[in-house]
Amino acid sequence: MCKYRGYVKIRVICGASTRTLEVDSSTRLDECVALGIETSRNQAQALIKQGAITLNGTLCQKCGLRLTADTSISIALPPSTQAKPTTQVPEMAITRIYEDEELLILNKPPHLVVHSAPSVREATLVDWLQAQGVMLSTLSGAHRAGIVHRLDKQTSGAIAIAKTNAAHAYLSQQLKDRAMGRYYVALIDKPLKEPRMIACNLARHPNNRLKMANIDAMGQHSTAARFSQSVFIPLINTQETSLLAIKLYTGRTHQIRAHLESINRHIVGDRLYGYSGALECRVMLHAYLLYLTHPATHKQMVFRAGIFGDMLQCAQEIFGVKEFDEAIRQDEIVQAFNHWDSAYRAK
Repeated sequence: MCKYRGYVKIRVICGASTRTLEVDSSTRLDECVALGIETSRNQAQALIKQGAITLNGTLCQKCGLRLTADTSISIALPPSTQAKPTTQVPEMAITRIYEDEELLILNKPPHLVVHSAPSVREATLVDWLQAQGVMLSTLSGAHRAGIVHRLDKQTSGAIAIAKTNAAHAYLSQQLKDRAMGRYYVALIDKPLKEPRMIACNLARHPNNRLKMANIDAMGQHSTAARFSQSVFIPLINTQETSLLAIKLYTGRTHQIRAHLESINRHIVGDRLYGYSGALECRVMLHAYLLYLTHPATHKQMVFRAGIFGDMLQCAQEIFGVKEFDEAIRQDEIVQAFNHWDSAYRAK
């Protein structure tokens, strides 16, 4: 084992490849693991707790261990598994936008939960993937197999599924760096006349734990608050409503919905966050475009997820078929955020 004063040597085993890094010896074990396989600290902690990490040949499951010099860490990622059929399967057809040996891009329908949780009693997207026999990564555990990012139950649109652990780690790092992301479209209950950037701290709403809230606007403070930033661009306006294009520069729970509520705007159908209109429908929010760098070819890719019939019909009735189709042109939506992207990168 090579020795470096003040540094630790990390040997990362990811499939058939091995990677060696040097980091400051005061770094926590979970930080080193996250750096070594380019993944989130939560996923690194899961691997440590699963017994996938050895220090100098000895199993270690202490996430917060401060490493000393001359420590060798071996990270043995669990193999991707062929999903086993499940008896609980969503009865729906799900469009595969793109697929290869590394990843799968789906157009998630509304009313479908992405993965299981203690409160979930229904079939999930992961159940569907398992029933289809899709090879799935295991970095996030069995109940979140393949899931790199998520969408709320009522939100539809593009979602990336990792088939291998190497792809999962690569995509997770892109999410962290904001090199991977989505452009959303939404119908809201009041017009938004000009583009709007919202940057604030989000935390659980003090009076409703099901919601997130802009606590800066409420004049409150929370140690659990996290910074969030979104940009909202109106594509079409009427006197009563707007069709918005939305891009997130952070990824917080209910970020879009909470940001809009903080400026007295609400997504059509979003009763939880204050929509009080006459339409009885699901939350009219759709992840329209997904961009990423392919984990194997390193090619930049953009995927478009077709808008589902319920939202499509609603939008076309409000704005007109021709006007709506022109408003959601892919190139124009991407270009509309160029100024905001440049400002974000300049920080």
